[in-house]
Amino acid sequence: MTEENLIDKKNEILKDEEIRKEKLAKIIATGLNPFAYKFDRNQKINDVLQKYDHLKNDEVAEEKFALAGRIIAKREHGKAIFSNIKDESGVIQFYSAVNFIGEDNFKFLSELDLGDIIGLTGKPFRTRRGELSILVESFSLLTKSLHPLPEKYHGLQDIELRYRQRYVDLIANKEVKDVFDTRSKTIYLLRTLLQEKGFTEVETPVLHNIYGGASAKPFVTHHNELKQDLYLRIALELHLKRLIVGGFEKVYEIGRVFRNEGLSFKHNPEYTLLELYEAYSDYQDIMNLVEELLSSLVLKIKGSYEFEYQGNTLNFKPPFARLTMKDAIKKYTDFDPDEDLVSLKEKIEKAGILLPSSASRGLIINEIYEKFVEAKLIQPTFIMDYPWEVSPLAKKKQNNPDYCERFELIANKMELANAFSELNDPLEQNDRFLEQLKAKAAGFEDAQEMDEDFVLALKYGMPPTGGLGIGIDRVIMLLTDSPSIRDVILFPHLKTK
Repeated sequence: MTEENLIDKKNEILKDEEIRKEKLAKIIATGLNPFAYKFDRNQKINDVLQKYDHLKNDEVAEEKFALAGRIIAKREHGKAIFSNIKDESGVIQFYSAVNFIGEDNFKFLSELDLGDIIGLTGKPFRTRRGELSILVESFSLLTKSLHPLPEKYHGLQDIELRYRQRYVDLIANKEVKDVFDTRSKTIYLLRTLLQEKGFTEVETPVLHNIYGGASAKPFVTHHNELKQDLYLRIALELHLKRLIVGGFEKVYEIGRVFRNEGLSFKHNPEYTLLELYEAYSDYQDIMNLVEELLSSLVLKIKGSYEFEYQGNTLNFKPPFARLTMKDAIKKYTDFDPDEDLVSLKEKIEKAGILLPSSASRGLIINEIYEKFVEAKLIQPTFIMDYPWEVSPLAKKKQNNPDYCERFELIANKMELANAFSELNDPLEQNDRFLEQLKAKAAGFEDAQEMDEDFVLALKYGMPPTGGLGIGIDRVIMLLTDSPSIRDVILFPHLKTK
Protein backbone atom coordinates (compact mmCIF):
# COMPACT_ATOMS: atom_id res chain seq x y z
CA MET A 1 0.00 0.00 0.00
CA THR A 2 1.42 3.39 -1.03
CA GLU A 3 1.92 6.23 1.47
CA GLU A 4 -0.93 8.11 -0.24
CA ASN A 5 -3.25 5.14 0.17
CA LEU A 6 -2.25 4.82 3.83
CA ILE A 7 -3.13 8.47 4.43
CA ASP A 8 -6.48 8.00 2.67
CA LYS A 9 -7.17 4.91 4.77
CA LYS A 10 -6.31 6.72 8.00
CA ASN A 11 -8.60 9.61 7.07
CA GLU A 12 -11.39 7.17 6.26
CA ILE A 13 -11.04 5.57 9.68
CA LEU A 14 -11.04 8.95 11.41
CA LYS A 15 -14.20 9.93 9.53
CA ASP A 16 -15.87 6.65 10.52
CA GLU A 17 -14.92 7.25 14.16
CA GLU A 18 -16.46 10.72 14.06
CA ILE A 19 -19.72 9.31 12.66
CA ARG A 20 -19.78 6.69 15.40
CA LYS A 21 -19.18 9.34 18.07
CA GLU A 22 -22.09 11.36 16.68
CA LYS A 23 -24.30 8.26 16.92
CA LEU A 24 -23.05 7.73 20.48
CA ALA A 25 -24.08 11.28 21.42
CA LYS A 26 -27.56 10.78 19.96
CA ILE A 27 -27.99 7.51 21.87
CA ILE A 28 -26.99 9.17 25.14
CA ALA A 29 -29.37 12.05 24.41
CA THR A 30 -32.28 9.61 24.27
CA GLY A 31 -31.48 8.44 27.81
CA LEU A 32 -30.10 5.04 26.81
CA ASN A 33 -26.81 3.77 28.22
CA PRO A 34 -24.59 2.70 25.28
CA PHE A 35 -22.28 0.81 27.66
CA ALA A 36 -24.57 -1.54 29.54
CA TYR A 37 -23.80 -3.10 32.91
CA LYS A 38 -25.19 -6.56 32.24
CA PHE A 39 -27.25 -8.77 29.96
CA ASP A 40 -28.96 -11.97 31.04
CA ARG A 41 -28.30 -14.33 28.17
CA ASN A 42 -29.38 -17.92 28.63
CA GLN A 43 -27.59 -19.65 25.77
CA LYS A 44 -24.47 -19.52 23.66
CA ILE A 45 -24.77 -19.37 19.89
CA ASN A 46 -23.22 -22.74 19.16
CA ASP A 47 -25.60 -24.46 21.60
CA VAL A 48 -28.57 -23.06 19.66
CA LEU A 49 -27.03 -24.09 16.34
CA GLN A 50 -26.59 -27.65 17.56
CA LYS A 51 -29.94 -27.96 19.35
CA TYR A 52 -32.00 -26.74 16.38
CA ASP A 53 -30.00 -28.20 13.53
CA HIS A 54 -33.05 -30.40 12.79
CA LEU A 55 -35.34 -27.49 11.83
CA LYS A 56 -36.70 -27.60 8.28
CA ASN A 57 -36.87 -24.63 5.91
CA ASP A 58 -39.44 -22.03 7.07
CA GLU A 59 -39.90 -23.88 10.39
CA VAL A 60 -39.90 -21.75 13.58
CA ALA A 61 -39.15 -23.21 17.02
CA GLU A 62 -41.40 -22.53 20.01
CA GLU A 63 -38.55 -21.92 22.46
CA LYS A 64 -37.20 -18.40 22.91
CA PHE A 65 -33.56 -17.58 23.71
CA ALA A 66 -31.53 -14.61 24.89
CA LEU A 67 -28.23 -14.37 23.01
CA ALA A 68 -25.46 -11.77 22.99
CA GLY A 69 -22.57 -11.01 20.68
CA ARG A 70 -20.79 -8.65 18.30
CA ILE A 71 -22.39 -7.61 15.00
CA ILE A 72 -20.01 -8.74 12.25
CA ALA A 73 -22.25 -8.43 9.17
CA LYS A 74 -25.42 -6.53 8.29
CA ARG A 75 -27.71 -6.49 5.25
CA GLU A 76 -30.87 -4.40 4.87
CA HIS A 77 -33.71 -5.30 2.54
CA GLY A 78 -36.34 -2.58 2.72
CA LYS A 79 -38.20 -3.07 6.00
CA ALA A 80 -36.17 -6.16 6.96
CA ILE A 81 -32.65 -6.65 8.32
CA PHE A 82 -30.41 -9.70 8.20
CA SER A 83 -27.33 -9.55 10.43
CA ASN A 84 -24.74 -11.89 11.90
CA ILE A 85 -23.63 -11.82 15.51
CA LYS A 86 -20.67 -13.64 17.00
CA ASP A 87 -19.89 -14.83 20.51
CA GLU A 88 -16.95 -16.98 21.59
CA SER A 89 -18.75 -20.17 20.56
CA GLY A 90 -19.84 -19.28 17.05
CA VAL A 91 -21.77 -17.10 14.61
CA ILE A 92 -25.49 -16.99 13.87
CA GLN A 93 -27.67 -14.94 11.56
CA PHE A 94 -30.56 -12.97 13.01
CA TYR A 95 -33.54 -11.50 11.20
CA SER A 96 -35.89 -8.72 12.15
CA ALA A 97 -38.48 -6.55 10.46
CA VAL A 98 -40.59 -3.49 11.21
CA ASN A 99 -43.70 -5.57 11.90
CA PHE A 100 -41.82 -7.52 14.62
CA ILE A 101 -40.10 -4.73 16.56
CA GLY A 102 -41.82 -1.49 15.45
CA GLU A 103 -40.63 1.55 13.50
CA ASP A 104 -38.47 3.18 16.22
CA ASN A 105 -36.65 0.00 17.20
CA PHE A 106 -36.15 -0.94 13.55
CA LYS A 107 -34.60 2.48 12.84
CA PHE A 108 -32.32 2.09 15.87
CA LEU A 109 -31.28 -1.40 14.74
CA SER A 110 -30.56 -0.20 11.22
CA GLU A 111 -28.24 2.51 12.57
CA LEU A 112 -26.08 0.11 14.57
CA ASP A 113 -22.55 -0.42 13.25
CA LEU A 114 -20.40 -3.44 12.60
CA GLY A 115 -18.55 -4.13 15.82
CA ASP A 116 -21.41 -3.07 18.11
CA ILE A 117 -22.24 -5.62 20.82
CA ILE A 118 -25.92 -6.36 21.33
CA GLY A 119 -28.21 -8.63 23.28
CA LEU A 120 -31.31 -10.04 21.63
CA THR A 121 -34.21 -12.38 22.33
CA GLY A 122 -35.99 -14.45 19.74
CA LYS A 123 -36.85 -17.87 18.38
CA PRO A 124 -34.68 -20.11 16.20
CA PHE A 125 -35.95 -20.67 12.68
CA ARG A 126 -34.61 -21.88 9.37
CA THR A 127 -34.89 -19.49 6.44
CA ARG A 128 -36.33 -20.35 3.07
CA ARG A 129 -32.74 -20.70 1.82
CA GLY A 130 -31.90 -23.12 4.62
CA GLU A 131 -29.85 -20.99 7.07
CA LEU A 132 -30.55 -21.47 10.78
CA SER A 133 -31.27 -18.02 12.20
CA ILE A 134 -32.90 -16.15 15.09
CA LEU A 135 -36.22 -14.35 14.61
CA VAL A 136 -35.64 -11.26 16.77
CA GLU A 137 -38.47 -10.01 18.98
CA SER A 138 -36.41 -7.56 21.07
CA PHE A 139 -32.83 -6.34 21.34
CA SER A 140 -30.64 -3.92 23.27
CA LEU A 141 -27.33 -2.21 22.63
CA LEU A 142 -24.74 -3.44 25.15
CA THR A 143 -21.58 -1.73 23.89
CA LYS A 144 -21.17 0.90 21.21
CA SER A 145 -18.07 0.26 19.08
CA LEU A 146 -16.25 3.51 18.33
CA HIS A 147 -13.55 2.12 16.04
CA PRO A 148 -14.35 0.32 12.77
CA LEU A 149 -13.38 -3.30 12.27
CA PRO A 150 -10.39 -3.60 9.92
CA GLU A 151 -10.90 -3.76 6.19
CA LYS A 152 -11.09 -7.37 4.99
CA TYR A 153 -12.15 -8.24 8.54
CA HIS A 154 -12.93 -11.82 7.51
CA GLY A 155 -9.63 -13.65 7.32
CA LEU A 156 -7.52 -10.69 8.45
CA GLN A 157 -3.96 -11.49 7.33
CA ASP A 158 -1.89 -8.44 8.32
CA ILE A 159 0.65 -10.17 10.58
CA GLU A 160 1.89 -6.95 12.16
CA LEU A 161 -1.65 -5.87 13.04
CA ARG A 162 -2.56 -9.35 14.29
CA TYR A 163 0.33 -9.46 16.76
CA ARG A 164 0.11 -5.84 17.90
CA GLN A 165 -3.67 -5.86 18.26
CA ARG A 166 -4.43 -9.43 19.28
CA TYR A 167 -7.94 -8.38 20.26
CA VAL A 168 -8.63 -7.56 16.60
CA ASP A 169 -7.02 -10.82 15.53
CA LEU A 170 -9.33 -12.75 17.88
CA ILE A 171 -12.39 -10.90 16.58
CA ALA A 172 -11.44 -11.54 12.97
CA ASN A 173 -10.00 -15.06 12.93
CA LYS A 174 -11.80 -17.92 14.65
CA GLU A 175 -8.82 -20.24 14.25
CA VAL A 176 -6.74 -17.93 16.48
CA LYS A 177 -9.04 -18.53 19.43
CA ASP A 178 -8.90 -22.25 18.64
CA VAL A 179 -5.11 -22.10 19.07
CA PHE A 180 -5.40 -20.59 22.52
CA ASP A 181 -8.18 -22.97 23.51
CA THR A 182 -5.76 -25.78 22.61
CA ARG A 183 -3.05 -24.06 24.64
CA SER A 184 -5.32 -23.93 27.70
CA LYS A 185 -6.35 -27.56 27.25
CA THR A 186 -2.72 -28.67 26.85
CA ILE A 187 -1.59 -27.01 30.07
CA TYR A 188 -4.61 -28.42 31.90
CA LEU A 189 -3.80 -31.94 30.64
CA LEU A 190 -0.15 -31.58 31.67
CA ARG A 191 -1.20 -30.52 35.16
CA THR A 192 -3.64 -33.42 35.36
CA LEU A 193 -1.05 -35.99 34.23
CA LEU A 194 1.51 -34.70 36.73
CA GLN A 195 -0.97 -34.54 39.61
CA GLU A 196 -1.93 -38.16 38.84
CA LYS A 197 1.74 -39.08 39.15
CA GLY A 198 1.99 -37.49 42.57
CA PHE A 199 3.74 -34.23 41.66
CA THR A 200 3.03 -31.13 43.76
CA GLU A 201 2.63 -27.82 41.94
CA VAL A 202 4.54 -24.95 43.58
CA GLU A 203 5.39 -21.31 42.91
CA THR A 204 8.88 -19.85 43.14
CA PRO A 205 10.16 -16.25 42.90
CA VAL A 206 10.25 -14.33 39.62
CA LEU A 207 12.71 -11.77 41.00
CA HIS A 208 16.14 -13.27 41.73
CA ASN A 209 19.19 -11.88 43.50
CA ILE A 210 21.39 -14.09 41.31
CA TYR A 211 20.26 -15.41 37.95
CA GLY A 212 20.93 -19.07 37.25
CA GLY A 213 19.58 -22.45 36.19
CA ALA A 214 20.33 -21.86 32.51
CA SER A 215 22.90 -20.33 30.20
CA ALA A 216 21.17 -17.10 29.19
CA LYS A 217 21.30 -13.32 29.54
CA PRO A 218 18.90 -11.85 32.12
CA PHE A 219 16.70 -8.78 32.29
CA VAL A 220 17.82 -6.46 35.08
CA THR A 221 15.45 -4.44 37.27
CA HIS A 222 15.90 -2.40 40.44
CA HIS A 223 14.24 -2.53 43.86
CA ASN A 224 13.99 1.05 45.07
CA GLU A 225 13.41 0.37 48.76
CA LEU A 226 16.20 -2.21 49.03
CA LYS A 227 18.44 -0.20 46.68
CA GLN A 228 19.57 -3.33 44.85
CA ASP A 229 19.48 -4.73 41.34
CA LEU A 230 17.40 -7.84 40.77
CA TYR A 231 17.00 -10.18 37.81
CA LEU A 232 13.90 -11.60 36.17
CA ARG A 233 14.29 -15.36 36.38
CA ILE A 234 15.81 -17.15 33.39
CA ALA A 235 14.82 -20.58 34.76
CA LEU A 236 12.93 -22.20 37.61
CA GLU A 237 15.56 -24.78 38.45
CA LEU A 238 17.56 -23.65 41.46
CA HIS A 239 14.59 -22.78 43.68
CA LEU A 240 12.80 -26.02 42.80
CA LYS A 241 15.88 -28.05 43.72
CA ARG A 242 16.04 -26.20 47.04
CA LEU A 243 12.57 -27.68 47.66
CA ILE A 244 13.91 -31.17 46.95
CA VAL A 245 16.58 -30.48 49.60
CA GLY A 246 13.78 -29.41 51.94
CA GLY A 247 11.92 -32.72 51.62
CA PHE A 248 9.58 -32.44 48.65
CA GLU A 249 10.11 -35.46 46.42
CA LYS A 250 8.10 -34.55 43.31
CA VAL A 251 7.60 -30.87 42.45
CA TYR A 252 6.78 -28.90 39.34
CA GLU A 253 6.04 -25.36 38.27
CA ILE A 254 4.55 -23.90 35.10
CA GLY A 255 5.56 -20.27 34.81
CA ARG A 256 7.01 -17.43 32.79
CA VAL A 257 10.76 -17.08 32.40
CA PHE A 258 12.61 -14.15 30.83
CA ARG A 259 15.70 -14.17 28.65
CA ASN A 260 17.28 -11.00 27.27
CA GLU A 261 18.14 -12.50 23.91
CA GLY A 262 17.18 -12.39 20.25
CA LEU A 263 13.80 -12.85 18.61
CA SER A 264 13.05 -15.63 16.13
CA PHE A 265 10.25 -17.94 15.08
CA LYS A 266 11.03 -20.05 18.17
CA HIS A 267 12.26 -17.38 20.62
CA ASN A 268 10.37 -14.71 22.57
CA PRO A 269 11.92 -12.73 25.47
CA GLU A 270 9.32 -14.16 27.86
CA TYR A 271 7.90 -17.63 27.48
CA THR A 272 6.26 -20.40 29.47
CA LEU A 273 8.35 -23.17 30.97
CA LEU A 274 7.40 -26.37 32.78
CA GLU A 275 10.08 -27.57 35.14
CA LEU A 276 9.80 -30.64 37.37
CA TYR A 277 12.11 -32.51 39.74
CA GLU A 278 11.78 -36.05 41.05
CA ALA A 279 13.87 -37.37 43.92
CA TYR A 280 15.54 -40.79 43.63
CA SER A 281 15.41 -40.65 39.81
CA ASP A 282 17.95 -40.10 37.04
CA TYR A 283 17.82 -38.82 33.48
CA GLN A 284 16.78 -42.23 32.13
CA ASP A 285 13.69 -42.15 34.38
CA ILE A 286 12.93 -38.59 33.27
CA MET A 287 13.37 -39.62 29.63
CA ASN A 288 10.69 -42.25 30.11
CA LEU A 289 8.46 -39.70 31.83
CA VAL A 290 8.84 -37.18 28.97
CA GLU A 291 8.04 -39.88 26.43
CA GLU A 292 4.89 -40.79 28.34
CA LEU A 293 3.80 -37.18 28.94
CA LEU A 294 4.22 -35.96 25.37
CA SER A 295 2.91 -39.06 23.62
CA SER A 296 -0.19 -39.00 25.87
CA LEU A 297 -0.62 -35.29 25.26
CA VAL A 298 -0.38 -35.64 21.48
CA LEU A 299 -2.85 -38.52 21.48
CA LYS A 300 -5.39 -36.60 23.59
CA ILE A 301 -5.10 -33.35 21.63
CA LYS A 302 -4.66 -34.68 18.08
CA GLY A 303 -6.50 -38.00 18.37
CA SER A 304 -3.47 -39.80 16.91
CA TYR A 305 0.27 -40.10 17.55
CA GLU A 306 0.85 -38.98 13.96
CA PHE A 307 0.08 -35.47 12.70
CA GLU A 308 1.20 -32.87 10.19
CA TYR A 309 3.33 -29.91 11.18
CA GLN A 310 4.35 -27.35 8.55
CA GLY A 311 4.60 -29.95 5.80
CA ASN A 312 6.29 -32.66 7.89
CA THR A 313 4.55 -35.75 9.26
CA LEU A 314 5.56 -36.18 12.90
CA ASN A 315 5.03 -39.39 14.85
CA PHE A 316 5.02 -39.25 18.65
CA LYS A 317 4.27 -42.91 19.17
CA PRO A 318 6.70 -44.19 21.82
CA PRO A 319 9.48 -45.15 21.98
CA PHE A 320 11.24 -42.07 20.55
CA ALA A 321 14.65 -42.37 18.87
CA ARG A 322 17.66 -42.07 21.21
CA LEU A 323 21.18 -40.97 20.18
CA THR A 324 24.17 -39.75 22.13
CA MET A 325 25.48 -36.36 21.00
CA LYS A 326 28.66 -37.99 19.74
CA ASP A 327 26.75 -40.57 17.71
CA ALA A 328 24.44 -37.89 16.31
CA ILE A 329 27.48 -35.88 15.12
CA LYS A 330 28.96 -38.98 13.48
CA LYS A 331 25.61 -39.82 11.85
CA TYR A 332 24.79 -36.39 10.44
CA THR A 333 28.20 -34.75 9.83
CA ASP A 334 31.76 -35.51 8.70
CA PHE A 335 33.21 -34.43 12.05
CA ASP A 336 34.76 -36.98 14.41
CA PRO A 337 34.29 -35.84 18.04
CA ASP A 338 37.14 -38.12 19.16
CA GLU A 339 39.91 -36.90 16.86
CA ASP A 340 42.80 -34.88 18.31
CA LEU A 341 41.86 -31.41 19.51
CA VAL A 342 44.18 -29.46 17.16
CA SER A 343 42.68 -31.12 14.06
CA LEU A 344 39.15 -30.64 15.37
CA LYS A 345 39.76 -26.92 15.91
CA GLU A 346 41.17 -26.56 12.39
CA LYS A 347 38.13 -28.26 10.88
CA ILE A 348 35.57 -26.15 12.73
CA GLU A 349 37.39 -22.96 11.76
CA LYS A 350 37.24 -24.05 8.10
CA ALA A 351 33.50 -24.70 8.63
CA GLY A 352 33.07 -21.08 9.76
CA ILE A 353 32.67 -21.64 13.52
CA LEU A 354 34.55 -19.03 15.53
CA LEU A 355 35.33 -19.92 19.15
CA PRO A 356 37.79 -18.52 21.70
CA SER A 357 41.25 -20.14 21.44
CA SER A 358 40.72 -21.56 24.93
CA ALA A 359 37.61 -23.52 23.87
CA SER A 360 37.66 -27.06 25.21
CA ARG A 361 36.73 -30.21 23.31
CA GLY A 362 33.35 -30.28 24.99
CA LEU A 363 32.50 -26.72 23.92
CA ILE A 364 33.59 -27.52 20.35
CA ILE A 365 31.51 -30.71 20.22
CA ASN A 366 28.43 -28.86 21.50
CA GLU A 367 28.95 -26.12 18.89
CA ILE A 368 29.20 -28.69 16.08
CA TYR A 369 25.99 -30.31 17.25
CA GLU A 370 24.09 -27.03 17.46
CA LYS A 371 25.32 -25.75 14.09
CA PHE A 372 25.15 -28.90 11.98
CA VAL A 373 22.98 -31.56 13.63
CA GLU A 374 19.92 -30.13 15.39
CA ALA A 375 18.41 -28.74 12.17
CA LYS A 376 18.39 -32.26 10.69
CA LEU A 377 16.26 -33.81 13.44
CA ILE A 378 12.60 -34.00 12.40
CA GLN A 379 11.07 -36.94 14.29
CA PRO A 380 11.06 -36.82 18.12
CA THR A 381 14.63 -37.72 19.12
CA PHE A 382 16.38 -37.78 22.47
CA ILE A 383 19.94 -36.44 22.17
CA MET A 384 21.81 -37.74 25.21
CA ASP A 385 25.10 -37.25 27.03
CA TYR A 386 26.23 -33.64 26.64
CA PRO A 387 29.75 -32.35 27.38
CA TRP A 388 30.06 -31.43 31.04
CA GLU A 389 31.30 -27.92 30.15
CA VAL A 390 27.85 -26.93 28.80
CA SER A 391 25.95 -28.70 31.58
CA PRO A 392 27.08 -27.09 34.85
CA LEU A 393 24.14 -28.45 36.85
CA ALA A 394 24.20 -32.06 35.59
CA LYS A 395 25.97 -35.15 36.93
CA LYS A 396 28.92 -36.52 34.98
CA LYS A 397 28.59 -40.00 33.51
CA GLN A 398 30.15 -42.64 35.72
CA ASN A 399 31.96 -44.38 32.86
CA ASN A 400 32.94 -41.21 30.95
CA PRO A 401 33.36 -38.04 33.03
CA ASP A 402 33.88 -35.87 29.92
CA TYR A 403 30.10 -36.09 29.43
CA CYS A 404 27.03 -35.56 31.59
CA GLU A 405 23.80 -37.41 32.15
CA ARG A 406 21.74 -34.95 30.18
CA PHE A 407 19.32 -35.15 27.28
CA GLU A 408 17.32 -32.84 25.06
CA LEU A 409 14.22 -33.87 23.13
CA ILE A 410 14.25 -32.47 19.59
CA ALA A 411 11.30 -32.53 17.17
CA ASN A 412 11.02 -30.70 13.88
CA LYS A 413 14.45 -29.09 14.47
CA MET A 414 13.36 -27.57 17.80
CA GLU A 415 14.38 -28.33 21.36
CA LEU A 416 11.22 -29.24 23.30
CA ALA A 417 12.73 -30.55 26.53
CA ASN A 418 16.00 -30.45 28.47
CA ALA A 419 16.77 -32.76 31.40
CA PHE A 420 19.57 -33.91 33.71
CA SER A 421 20.55 -36.29 36.39
CA GLU A 422 20.97 -33.38 38.77
CA LEU A 423 24.37 -32.69 40.29
CA ASN A 424 24.01 -33.03 44.07
CA ASP A 425 27.67 -32.94 45.15
CA PRO A 426 28.09 -29.46 46.68
CA LEU A 427 31.87 -29.42 46.28
CA GLU A 428 31.74 -30.34 42.61
CA GLN A 429 28.88 -27.88 42.08
CA ASN A 430 31.01 -25.14 43.57
CA ASP A 431 33.88 -26.08 41.22
CA ARG A 432 31.49 -26.08 38.25
CA PHE A 433 30.31 -22.58 39.11
CA LEU A 434 33.95 -21.47 39.27
CA GLU A 435 34.52 -22.97 35.82
CA GLN A 436 31.51 -21.02 34.58
CA LEU A 437 33.03 -17.79 35.92
CA LYS A 438 36.24 -18.59 34.01
CA ALA A 439 34.22 -19.23 30.85
CA LYS A 440 32.45 -15.89 31.27
CA ALA A 441 35.80 -14.15 31.65
CA ALA A 442 37.00 -15.91 28.48
CA GLY A 443 34.14 -14.48 26.44
CA PHE A 444 31.20 -16.87 26.92
CA GLU A 445 28.60 -14.26 27.97
CA ASP A 446 25.88 -16.84 28.69
CA ALA A 447 27.92 -18.68 31.31
CA GLN A 448 26.25 -18.96 34.71
CA GLU A 449 26.89 -17.01 37.90
CA MET A 450 28.08 -18.33 41.24
CA ASP A 451 25.14 -19.07 43.57
CA GLU A 452 26.61 -19.63 47.01
CA ASP A 453 23.22 -20.13 48.68
CA PHE A 454 22.41 -22.95 46.27
CA VAL A 455 25.73 -24.59 47.09
CA LEU A 456 24.89 -24.20 50.79
CA ALA A 457 21.53 -25.88 50.18
CA LEU A 458 23.31 -28.84 48.54
CA LYS A 459 25.59 -29.10 51.59
CA TYR A 460 22.52 -30.05 53.63
CA GLY A 461 22.06 -32.95 51.23
CA MET A 462 19.92 -33.38 48.12
CA PRO A 463 18.89 -36.93 47.20
CA PRO A 464 19.63 -38.30 43.72
CA THR A 465 17.25 -36.30 41.51
CA GLY A 466 16.11 -36.15 37.92
CA GLY A 467 15.08 -32.76 36.55
CA LEU A 468 13.27 -31.59 33.44
CA GLY A 469 12.31 -28.42 31.56
CA ILE A 470 9.73 -28.37 28.74
CA GLY A 471 9.12 -25.33 26.54
CA ILE A 472 5.34 -25.10 26.59
CA ASP A 473 5.10 -22.61 23.73
CA ARG A 474 7.03 -24.85 21.34
CA VAL A 475 4.85 -27.82 22.22
CA ILE A 476 1.78 -25.68 21.45
CA MET A 477 3.36 -24.67 18.13
CA LEU A 478 3.52 -28.33 17.12
CA LEU A 479 0.03 -29.17 18.35
CA THR A 480 -1.58 -26.23 16.51
CA ASP A 481 0.55 -26.28 13.34
CA SER A 482 1.74 -22.74 14.13
CA PRO A 483 4.88 -21.60 12.27
CA SER A 484 5.94 -19.02 14.88
CA ILE A 485 6.06 -18.81 18.66
CA ARG A 486 4.27 -15.46 18.28
CA ASP A 487 1.23 -17.34 17.04
CA VAL A 488 0.86 -19.19 20.37
CA ILE A 489 1.59 -16.29 22.78
CA LEU A 490 -1.38 -14.00 23.17
CA PHE A 491 0.68 -10.85 23.38
CA PRO A 492 4.16 -11.49 21.93
CA HIS A 493 6.91 -8.94 22.27
CA LEU A 494 7.33 -6.61 19.28
CA LYS A 495 9.68 -3.77 18.53
CA THR A 496 8.15 -0.39 19.43
CA LYS A 497 7.14 1.52 16.34
